[in-house]
Amino acid sequence: MDEMKYQIHRASSRGVIDQDWLQSSHSFSFGSYHDPERMGFGLLRVLNDDVVAPGKGFDTHPHCDMEIVSIPLQGTLYHKDSVGHEQRIQPGEVQLMSAGTGVYHSEYNASDLEHVNFLQIWVMPDKKGIAPRYDQKKFTRKDRQNQLQTIVSPIDSGDGGVKINQQAYFSLLDLDMGARVKYSKKWLDNGVYIFLLEGEVRVAGVHLHRRDAIAVENSMDVEILGVSAAQLLMIDVPLREL
Repeated sequence: MDEMKYQIHRASSRGVIDQDWLQSSHSFSFGSYHDPERMGFGLLRVLNDDVVAPGKGFDTHPHCDMEIVSIPLQGTLYHKDSVGHEQRIQPGEVQLMSAGTGVYHSEYNASDLEHVNFLQIWVMPDKKGIAPRYDQKKFTRKDRQNQLQTIVSPIDSGDGGVKINQQAYFSLLDLDMGARVKYSKKWLDNGVYIFLLEGEVRVAGVHLHRRDAIAVENSMDVEILGVSAAQLLMIDVPLREL
């Protein structure tokens, strides 16, 4: 088997946007942050780590032909869109919006007292021009203790994730110190982007710290060792060109 091919994305290498109401770290080029070496990972186009001040947020704006996943890590996120959805999203829940032919939406911190921290992730769709669609689901933390928990999966799959218009899978993992878990990617032509939310792990002999990431292209299986208690997000996506 070929030697594992991967790239390390350290937390400190992310693009940073620091405004009065928003602190955002971009794993890939987005908005005013542009790095020709960081245009995405296969069909994974955006991974933004956003912290929004109390009562503030993103005013109504349009999207089309994009799969948009929101994962709150702290606080409560308020979502409203032009196709009639108005929801609050809290840690433990995952929201997916297939923008399709076009949708307007806004996202705000639902609290006037505490910050909200959430991940917003964009994946290029398998099919364009579909009807906009919204999905949201709550996941139990105990179901990812030292085991993989699928939170996003394709529409035609039998997995328990919110449904995405792409052959992509997102998984969460809470890992104890000293525990080992093997991640097996879903398709030969996919890659897996492992984003460390908290703690320290070792992957492919590389020590990762909080908010570091490793993008693995060719290996079917990746073993993760908990150097400390850790929380991880795995994004398994096709490696076709954007």
